[in-house]
Amino acid sequence: MKLFEKIPNPREIRRQLGLNQQEFWSKIGVTQSGGSRYESGRNMPKPVRELLRLVHIEQVDLSKIRREDFEVIEYLRDTHPDLYKSLRKAVKAKVDMLSNTVPA
Repeated sequence: MKLFEKIPNPREIRRQLGLNQQEFWSKIGVTQSGGSRYESGRNMPKPVRELLRLVHIEQVDLSKIRREDFEVIEYLRDTHPDLYKSLRKAVKAKVDMLSNTVPA
């Protein structure tokens, strides 16, 4: 899924994960009532949509991300673009391999 792409059905994502509204929406800083409105069709702001994608689709644990990590990534991308691209390909290959071996 691409950055800021429309989330087709947040209710379905939540149900597939087996979470209630409180559990699902609180992980991205949205109240249960706000999440309910998004599940009922209200337009979701881009930042909320992106957090939903990162946390619930990409399975990123926000508590483990530090600003320093982003600074290292930016530095690597700017100063060693070939290495950065190579590492991205390696990570993508690993993720693809894992997603093909783990039963859904």
